[in-house]
This record gives sequence, structure tokens and C-alpha cells, in this order.
Amino acid sequence: MGTLYVTQADAFIGKVDERLTVKAEQKTILDIPLIKIEGIVVLGRATISPAVVSELLERHICLTFLTQNGRYLGRLEPEATKNIFVRKAQWQAVGESEPAIHLVRGFVRGKLKNYRHSLLRTQREHPDVDLNNNITRLENAIAPIEKTNSIDSLRGLEGAGSAAYFGCFQQLIKTSEFRFEARRRRPPTDPVNALLSFGYSLLRHDVQSALNIVGFDPYLGYLHVERYGRPSLALDLMEEFRPLIVDAVVLSLINKRSLTLTDFTTEPLSGAVSLTKEGLHTFLRAYEQKKQSNFKHPVMGNKCTYQESFEIQARLLSKYLMNEIDKYPPLVLK
Repeated sequence: MGTLYVTQADAFIGKVDERLTVKAEQKTILDIPLIKIEGIVVLGRATISPAVVSELLERHICLTFLTQNGRYLGRLEPEATKNIFVRKAQWQAVGESEPAIHLVRGFVRGKLKNYRHSLLRTQREHPDVDLNNNITRLENAIAPIEKTNSIDSLRGLEGAGSAAYFGCFQQLIKTSEFRFEARRRRPPTDPVNALLSFGYSLLRHDVQSALNIVGFDPYLGYLHVERYGRPSLALDLMEEFRPLIVDAVVLSLINKRSLTLTDFTTEPLSGAVSLTKEGLHTFLRAYEQKKQSNFKHPVMGNKCTYQESFEIQARLLSKYLMNEIDKYPPLVLK
């Protein structure tokens, strides 16, 4: 199962013995063993029984609340792990320290290289698409990373690389039904941005859960500056996964026409675009399938799922900060 997504409005999440139940309109719509659940995401409103809350805390299962269109509200999570040494090492590296600069280089390099591989793959599969200019811009952003010793400068390279990637994102879309002009977040005002923003919200839940398991403070990051309520380290570690998981799922659903414009609604006042109930279920299925798909980890050398790789990368991050390995290797896949 992995992550359980509760999308039914006003659902009741309860517990019977060792099983989690979800009920709506006096009917049981889901009955699943708790042992199969790694996380729960509630989209919209739901009622959770005290017994479920207690069970989730004891089993170290995180419960995240999002609005119906994917805006993050908050989460219930168990007590931080007892590994104070990980958090101590994390705090000692704060600022413009050598470890912090090294990690930011890794986060930025991982994200931009995965962007580059995505564009190169598209160009191989569709020779009629000319992405050479954007690929060159990405390579120009990647080239100076290892010699850049300022976190602000590395943020600039990340911004330049992201601009090059999203500058040709429309060319990755193979149907005329969907248009992408620029990245728009708050709120997303077109279907493509709505899908990207929603996917990144789900990814944040998964990455933050992995950081909690390893023992990090998810609110202290290096690439993303500290801000009240912002899980900066989760956003840092997310970077290399964005193109690998969320962007890949979004493009697949659009290009295979698994989603059409009828799967979206627009809020009249704000112009915010969100998925319909049917579209939401389609996206969640595709996202969960992607997370459970296998690949060979380039550093570990063994097969794993993307779900498992969240924790693998978090553990590599902790090993670097605790001087158990010399470098942090971002997840880069070709």
C-alpha cells in the first residue's frame, strides 16, 4: 500500500483490531491492515478517531493534511527519533560552513542533472523537438557548481537551470490540449501548474517522513533559507526527486491522455485550478505506482523503489554530516 490517500469528503478514519477503516455515508469504503501503511494523507476534511491517532504515533506513521487542491495544512507525526547525534551534526553545519556548501552543491547538481537527462531523453525519443538551447543553458548552470563556494551563488545557478528547464517544458507536452507558459504556484492558474504543485505537496510529505525516520530536524535546511513553518531540509532533499517523480508523472498522464481538461475545475474568484474527484484519483494512482517502481540505485548498486530511495538519500545525508562518508551523492538517474 505505501501511502494511504483519503479523498472522500467528511470521511471517518477508525480502527478495528489491527486494521484501519475509512467510512463515508455510513459505508466502509476501505479496510486495510495497519502493517501495510507507511503514511496517510488526508485531502479535504476527515474525522480521525483517538484510537487511530494513538496507533499512528506508536507505529511512527505520519498523518498529513492537505486541502482538496493540495495546499499543505499540517501534519501529525511521532516524537523525534532519539538520535540526537544526527540533529547535532545538522545544526553544526548551519550557515556558510564547508559541509553546508557541499550539500547545497549536491542538491543543485542532482536537480539540474536530472533536468538535463530529462531533456536529453525527450530529444532522443522525439528528434523533431529542438531542445539544444535549453540543454546548453542547463549545462552552463551545471559546469561551475563544483567551483562555486557561496550558497547564494549556488541558488543563482539553481534558478538559472530551473528557468532553462521550465522555459521548454511546453515542448515536453505532446498534446495541444494543455498549455504551459511559466511556473505559477500561489495559486496555480492552469492545469499543468496545478498538477506540478499538487505532486510537489505529496513529495514533500514523503521526503519529510524519511527525514523524520532518520532523525533530522526537517525545518533546518541549507539550500532553502529558514522561514517560520517551512521544512527547509525537506525542500532541499526534494530537489533531486522533482524531475524523477513528479515531473515524470505529470508528463506521462498528460501525454498519454490519462487526464484531460474535463478533469480540472477553476475557482471563480482566485482563478485557482484543481483536479476533480476523478482526476484526483487518477493522479494519486499514478503517483503511488511511480513511487513503488524499481530502479538500480547508482550509489548503493542494488534495486530499490523510489519510496525506499527517500530514506536511502536521507541516510546518506546523515552519514556525510556525521563524517562517515566523504561526500553526499545526490540521486542522479539517466
